[in-house]
Amino acid sequence: MASPVARENSRRAAVKKALDRHKIYVTAQSFSGGTYSARVLVDGEAYWVDEFRLAQLRQGLSPAELELTPAADD
Repeated sequence: MASPVARENSRRAAVKKALDRHKIYVTAQSFSGGTYSARVLVDGEAYWVDEFRLAQLRQGLSPAELELTPAADD
């Protein structure tokens, strides 16, 4: 059984991990010709991504790690 200190340290680590994760906001979605795309906002920058890249962003990867290019302003 874990000690109270170990449990508290574990909780703090989980909170830190959640806070360090990028916030991802889906601002637009389209489904055309069998292809899904979403315009997402990550750390103030907009990107167009497919379903696979959106899943990777949600898993914690950064746009830089995925080599995403910022979306042009509409």
